[in-house]
Amino acid sequence: MAEFGRVLMIMGIVILTIGFLLSFGDKLPYNLGRLPGDITIKKEGFTFYFPITTSIIISVILSLLFYLFGKYLK
Repeated sequence: MAEFGRVLMIMGIVILTIGFLLSFGDKLPYNLGRLPGDITIKKEGFTFYFPITTSIIISVILSLLFYLFGKYLK
């Protein structure tokens, strides 16, 4: 039961961090959704945006976090 408590605390910290970044993300010196490599196509009456670089960075960070949590919470 103690491990379940630790997992809940870690999930709470992660959710709190995500909420903080979403609330104050526009005031940060970098804009995570507008990185070089993100695809933007603008035409008359149409805009297509695919944040591929942002998706790769978020994927790498989440993969590292899940690896570390899995390694140290066993």
